[in-house]
Amino acid sequence: MKKRRVAVTDYTFPSLELERAVAERHEAAFEAFQCRSEEEVVAALTDADVAMVQFAPITRTALEKMAPGSGIIRYGTGFDNIDLAAAAENHIAVGYVPDYCVDEVADHTAAMILAALRKLPQLDASLRDGRWAAVPVAKPLKAFQETIIGFYGFGRVGRAVLARLRPFEFRFLVTDLALNPSEALQLGLDLVEEEGLLAQADVILLHAPATPATELFINRKSLSAMKRHAIIVNTARGKLIDEKALAQALNEGLIGGAALDVFETEPLPEGSPLRHAPNLVMSPHAAWYSDSAIARLQVLVAQDLERLLSGQGPRCPVPDSTDAKVGSAE
Repeated sequence: MKKRRVAVTDYTFPSLELERAVAERHEAAFEAFQCRSEEEVVAALTDADVAMVQFAPITRTALEKMAPGSGIIRYGTGFDNIDLAAAAENHIAVGYVPDYCVDEVADHTAAMILAALRKLPQLDASLRDGRWAAVPVAKPLKAFQETIIGFYGFGRVGRAVLARLRPFEFRFLVTDLALNPSEALQLGLDLVEEEGLLAQADVILLHAPATPATELFINRKSLSAMKRHAIIVNTARGKLIDEKALAQALNEGLIGGAALDVFETEPLPEGSPLRHAPNLVMSPHAAWYSDSAIARLQVLVAQDLERLLSGQGPRCPVPDSTDAKVGSAE
């Protein structure tokens, strides 16, 4: 009988002892790689029964090389680096970990919102430049009770952000086809179409997965439909934003500002126009991070590995969101 094989395509953790121990308990071979290219991934996943992936591209070619009845576990909340259509065609189960860092991302998002609304980056920069002029620098600045927060997508993280923002007495809008109107009413959310969200919100929070229907939701046209003082906050997926259009809008003063933790290409390229755009706060895909979140992620992935090697499906199968207009996976 062929010995089963577990392959880790790439990882940023100091140790894989938890995952290795599960594989050894099931008498499966365990191999860890640091794949950066499709060719390296294909070689690593050939005949693999279980693949664990962080950022490496999992393409159709790689999936077709895996063993029959195999499975994939994604280290993280997203799955846009995996060809889900090809996985389904090859009967490969795909799981992810959408719940390991909900509090961390919600905290980071809330911090970005409050800092952007109170113009802390602009005020800090002006003070370092020798100015002492609160009103000229911060104007316009609405009271929180007069500010409208709009959610584009309303999954786990969106709900956690809402809980953190409620005490500030904002008004809330939401665009999400998966949200029941009666539930939205109970939560104190006004359910609106995309056009209403863009036109009414003072802050637009992106909490949708990257799908063909949601990619580049923020583009030149949608930016033009927003209020001139509006702020965009993205801790979900970089592909939701046309970064060139956003940088141009910030430079032209078409919108008030933005706060970004995720980008279309990571690390952010040296030549990205975002690096020199005004009224923009950025962090290097750090919203997920806390010491305990890293440990939690590996524990949950190890549990999923246990499930797959025991003949069960993943704890959190990837949802079929390719056709959703606005999903709720984030």
